[in-house]
Amino acid sequence: MIRPRDSVLVLCLTAVACSARTPPVAEPAADAAPGWSETGVASWYGEPFHGRRTASGETYDMEEMTAAHQWLPFQTIVQVENLDNGRRTEVRITDRGPFVDDRIIDLFGPGTANVRITILEMAGDPSCLELQVGAFRERSNAAALRRELEQAGLEAREQPGTDGLRRVIAGPFGTLASAEAARRQFGGLLFPCPTDPPIR
Repeated sequence: MIRPRDSVLVLCLTAVACSARTPPVAEPAADAAPGWSETGVASWYGEPFHGRRTASGETYDMEEMTAAHQWLPFQTIVQVENLDNGRRTEVRITDRGPFVDDRIIDLFGPGTANVRITILEMAGDPSCLELQVGAFRERSNAAALRRELEQAGLEAREQPGTDGLRRVIAGPFGTLASAEAARRQFGGLLFPCPTDPPIR
């Protein structure tokens, strides 16, 4: 569990609900690496989402030091500095969002605040990413989506899971920018490439 470097980041402005999960507008930074930073508004998500599944597949626990970012790889650890009061904390990216105005990160709160986020540890290999575009119980539906991706010029495969679903995976992609371009076109979730050979 990530512990705050100072004390819990105080977001002491107007309380807001978590942003709606709509398609993002931010472009991934080609130079994203430890030390990379961006500034913007942090917003809060908490009680309504406690116990729900995040985009990474984890269950959201509002007591844990986790956060949502539009495109940083899951498990990336970032420092969040509140520019209004100087407080800092560290959080782990496990979800996607926010997708509202100039907000750049969703985390514990409540409220909003002007922040700077800085990558401390970059998860996975950002030069190898895959895109899960869909998951289907019907094999024919998975095959149809796979063909659609292939017709668009992407590598794609079907991956059966122990839960009975067939996941349609596009990639691998060599950069965050190319992976995010495919995600904007087809939707889905980005993940680092697996270390084990994929099931085909």
